[in-house]
Parts: sequence; C-alpha cells; structure tokens
Amino acid sequence: MYRERATEPLLAARTGTGTGPKARLEPGPEPGTHGGYTGGFARWDRLAGVRNRPQRPFTEPGSLYFPPELHPVALHPLVTAGGPERVEWLLLRRLHDYLDFTTQLEALAVIPVVTAISRGRSGLRLPEAMRADAFKIVTDEAWHAQVSYDFAQQVARATGVPAERPDGGDPPAFAERLDAIRDRLPHGIRGVEALLFAIVSETLISGILAEIPRDERLPVSLREHVRDHAEDEGRHHVYFRAVLRQLWAALTPAERRAVGPQVPAAIRAFLAPDLARAAEDLRTLGLPEPSVAQVLAESWPEEKAVRDMAGAARSLVRYFGEAGALDDPATRDSFETAGLLCPEQ
Repeated sequence: MYRERATEPLLAARTGTGTGPKARLEPGPEPGTHGGYTGGFARWDRLAGVRNRPQRPFTEPGSLYFPPELHPVALHPLVTAGGPERVEWLLLRRLHDYLDFTTQLEALAVIPVVTAISRGRSGLRLPEAMRADAFKIVTDEAWHAQVSYDFAQQVARATGVPAERPDGGDPPAFAERLDAIRDRLPHGIRGVEALLFAIVSETLISGILAEIPRDERLPVSLREHVRDHAEDEGRHHVYFRAVLRQLWAALTPAERRAVGPQVPAAIRAFLAPDLARAAEDLRTLGLPEPSVAQVLAESWPEEKAVRDMAGAARSLVRYFGEAGALDDPATRDSFETAGLLCPEQ
C-alpha cells in the first residue's frame, strides 16, 4: 500500500546535473536568496496553533456531531426511518472518520513530503526560505495529527462509541487511490505523486474546514478544533501554491504530459467520499445490501459529486493553469472530462 512507501525520496533521480531527462532542472534560486518566495511564516511563532492554541477539550456529548449536509447518507429516508438514534450514530461515526482522515493524511501524505523538502530531498531546487518554512509545516502537521487523534479519543470516552473501527478497519481511501495514480506513472518519475497529492490536499478549499467552524449546531469545542486547523492551513495553502510553480517548472515536457492528466485523479483521491466506510456503517445499522447500494447511489449522485468537486477545486485549477499545466492538450482534456474547467478557463 501507498502508506508503506511514504519514506521514499521524492524525484530522487533529479540531481540537477547531467544531460538525461531525469536530471533536468530549471534554474533555481541562488543559494542564500529567496528566489521570489515571500512565504507566510514570518509570524509563525505568534500565529501557529501548536504555539498558542492548546488541545480543545470535548465536553458536549449529545450534540449534533457533524453537519448532515456534508454526510448525506444520514439524511436518506431509508436511514431516517429508523429513528434519530441512527442519524446521530452515523454522524458520530463520520466525525470519527474525519478525525482519523486528518491524522492519517498528515502522517502518511503530508509530513513525509514536507520533511523531504526541509531536508533538500524533494528533487527540487527550492529557496532556502522554503526549506526553512517546510520545517514549520512539519511541526504544524504533526500537531494537527496529534490533536485530531486526542480529540477523537475524548469523543469516544464521552459517547461510548470507539474511535477505531473493528480490526482497525481499512486504510483511508486516499491511500489506495494514490497507489492507482502511482501505477499509471512512468517508472522514472514514480514518487512525484506524493508531492502532487500534498500540493492538492494543502491547496484545496475543504468544505469541512470552511463550514464546520461556522455551524452553530455543532459542539463549540469541535468548531474551535477545526477553526484552529483551518487557520494554519491558510498559510500552508500559500506555501504549496509556490511549490506547485517550482514543481511544474522542474518537470520536462514529457514528464508534464505524463503527470498532468493525473491531477484530476489526485483531486478526486482527496475529495471523493469513502464509500467503503459509509457502506460498512450502513451494514452495521442493519440495512440489507440492496438498501446500502441505494443509499450510497442516491446520497452521492455522480452529477452532484462532480459539481461539488469542481467547486472545491476552483482555485487549485486556476493555479495549475497559471503554472502552464493546462497548455498540454491531454492534461486539459483530463480536466474537462473530470468537469473541473469553467467556461472561462
């Protein structure tokens, strides 16, 4: 699985020397310069959650645990017909899955990438300021993973519903989806999918991060927990937008043609619902298989899924356009097929 390869170097064959296509790198900044990078971490000591916002204590069992609009299976008539207890349990399970997703995402997908950047192991010639800021992001993301895990344990103790799934459950869906992307890449650039997915996950505008802090139906502690995370991610968003520009400039034309068409799959890997976990929860509630299939199909119709994904990815698609990725016909076609391009793009 993808998670077992998280320590591999990124684009390790890129040394910046030689004449082969793997060794090609666009000229980077001179040592000691910022290379045009301005960053967003000058006040990190005063703003970072790990520096000034402690773990939020969960003290509000019995509340609405997750916005049902963001987990539509909980609103399906075949579920609500079983009573409010079913709805509450499904939303509690969704909260646990969200917290687990955050912990796993940071540990498996983001921290290894920013650690490689900080150590000069990304394969990119980055300004020293970007390497220095990568260390701060490692610290941020480790904190996000820790507090998400701790918050889930608090919720489990308060509600009696375990945070862990039976037998540990399957790995997050994004791990298998990243394996599939990796398998479609030429052998010489396998590893770039890790950097690509980190860029995608750190620059997408997550509906959860945007909506939960404003949803007054939810426990105050949960809203504050997510708000703390979202404020840190705003700085990461700016950082990884800069990383994208550096990555695309470093790839050869042939590599761009190979990587570009995989970007929509990376976006989907992050945004698409984890149907396997949702199905497992519906079976736990006693729904027969035909009903499970019906609830999933009617809760996430493909047209709505595409529309939601396009909305969440609008800024990211613009960044890829600014980097020149959409100049390649195959890449542009893949974005269009995925429903990610607005008419003006």
